[in-house]
Amino acid sequence: MTSIKSISQNIRAIMLSFLLIGSMASAQNFKLLRYDENYEFLKDSGRNFYENLKFIPLNKEKDFFLSLGGEARYEYVDFNNEDWGRLHIGHNNFLLQRYDLHADIHLGKTLRVFAQLRSALQDGRSNGPRGIDEDQLNVQNLFLDVSVWQKEDKKLTVRTGRQELDYGSGRLISVREGPNARLYFTGGKIMYSSARFSIDGFAMMADTINTGVFDNKMSKQLNLWGAYLKIIFPKAGNLDLYYLGIQRKESLFEEGMACEKRHTVGSRFWKYGGGFIYNLEAAYQFGSFGSGNINAWTGSVDIGYSFENIKFKPTINLRNDYISGDRNKGNGNLQTFNPLYPKGGYFGFSPQVGPVNLIDIHPYATIDLLPQLKMQVDVVFNWRYSLQDGVYRPSGTLNLPGSASAERYIGTAYLANFSYSVNKYISVVSGIQYFKTGAFIDDIIPNSKDGVFFNARLGFKF
Repeated sequence: MTSIKSISQNIRAIMLSFLLIGSMASAQNFKLLRYDENYEFLKDSGRNFYENLKFIPLNKEKDFFLSLGGEARYEYVDFNNEDWGRLHIGHNNFLLQRYDLHADIHLGKTLRVFAQLRSALQDGRSNGPRGIDEDQLNVQNLFLDVSVWQKEDKKLTVRTGRQELDYGSGRLISVREGPNARLYFTGGKIMYSSARFSIDGFAMMADTINTGVFDNKMSKQLNLWGAYLKIIFPKAGNLDLYYLGIQRKESLFEEGMACEKRHTVGSRFWKYGGGFIYNLEAAYQFGSFGSGNINAWTGSVDIGYSFENIKFKPTINLRNDYISGDRNKGNGNLQTFNPLYPKGGYFGFSPQVGPVNLIDIHPYATIDLLPQLKMQVDVVFNWRYSLQDGVYRPSGTLNLPGSASAERYIGTAYLANFSYSVNKYISVVSGIQYFKTGAFIDDIIPNSKDGVFFNARLGFKF
């Protein structure tokens, strides 16, 4: 694996390169999904070296063009008492790296090809890499867009191939940006968009992720399908409506392991920006688990206020989530909510508790210490929703069975996070979490220990 010395040399070289072009920024901001960027606006402008990478004409008319981009990310992780001492690892520190390069080819207004390679590496973790840590080299995106119809601000596009997905707040379908290895799917999508309305319909296969080089396997089975609709109300906010379906041959809950076919219908009403902000979401799930039935649900309320016109621009928020768990272990039916493909660290910076069988109260606040430096502090109080179900990881997989305990309180997480933007290309993020175990953890794990997590991340994009 790569040594710390070689990583340090890579960081210095890349940082120097990005500092040299730091004053060359174009008007385009980097997107979570890099394929959402479009640099056609550089077509008729006088361009510097960096902007020449973002718009490379392929014909005289300049309606055929190529755009290049990429990322390098380095992260140091330090964990004490992972899973509250159950694994007996104690102190565990390791390094993560992520690199990607992409090419975006536009062939007029009708055709587009987007290709992206990504490498996610792990070095030094005591108990080996997790699935979210390492995927040494893979094709992250490789798809073809065909513009079927376009008129003014209205557009209908068909996309086919390997692609990342991210919808809403990432509660159910997320690209999983926080962890080292991002998610992707292979399949087809049809997209309609206008100024205030958009809808996507998709059918996808979830690939099997292995840690080596180009060794990921296509599932050859439809795993995820659905539709996601978004309506913009200019003054009131935004409304999302969605249906999602999944099918998995083997799903593990405290109820047991069985074939799962699950349908989710939900809605989200949200508004960000100055003044009153809110994010309200509810979803209901039904389907089959083995020979039993699924009947699960979740509801989330996140409200706050952003003081954009006063010094430091503070925001204050209060969040409350209810997420169902199984009511009667062993009866064959399942009431455990499945978060499908959630983003890691959903309820905090790096929590050990995931969005399954959970009640939480989560106050948090942000403040701009400097124009480029933002701080966020959180406190998360966690309870089990059902005493017949356990505690699950941020990925939705079972962590601790819980039906043997009558205790409800899981514990309290205290978090602080700092993010600093050196310039458009370079960012630094660091955070710490202290998890104080509650009565349930103390009951299930003999001699349980409070958990402490720290990380520092340096990122470059172009």
